[in-house]
Amino acid sequence: MLKPILGTGLLAASLGTASMATDAKPTDPQIAHIAYTAGQIDVTAAEQALKKSKNVEVIEFAKTMERDHKAVNDQALALVKKLKVTPEDNKISQSLSARASEELKTLEALDGAAFDKAYVENEVAYHKSVNSALSTILIPSAQNKELKALLETGLTLFKQHQMHAEHLASMMK
Repeated sequence: MLKPILGTGLLAASLGTASMATDAKPTDPQIAHIAYTAGQIDVTAAEQALKKSKNVEVIEFAKTMERDHKAVNDQALALVKKLKVTPEDNKISQSLSARASEELKTLEALDGAAFDKAYVENEVAYHKSVNSALSTILIPSAQNKELKALLETGLTLFKQHQMHAEHLASMMK
């Protein structure tokens, strides 16, 4: 069975493990890097879907993911520039990138309906995981009010993405 990109809870588990390892909440520069990395992972997955899928609904969904996650990442970059904060690479970001790269290779081996189904199921799991991490770890840990507000805006949008992905997945069964 195909493992979902950042399987359900993986992001939250990665955050929890890394936090326990350092016995501290992620800092704002780390949160900025984690959030940007998570967004870029979904942009890359969408780009892959746009190249591989022939399903109109999957293509429209992937276009939405690409557009929305690029927009949020652009806002995040503008905010860190305004605040003169340098996003800090960390074990969580590195782990997310490594695991996403592995899963993208797995998806690359699929075609047609098998790819579409796996991509959409991955998007469901990915958004559940990201939304959980945002609400339980990243937003509560953020110290800067503008960063926290951007994360909260992202959470609202990503909850809509999750519902859209769940609806699409239900149509593919």
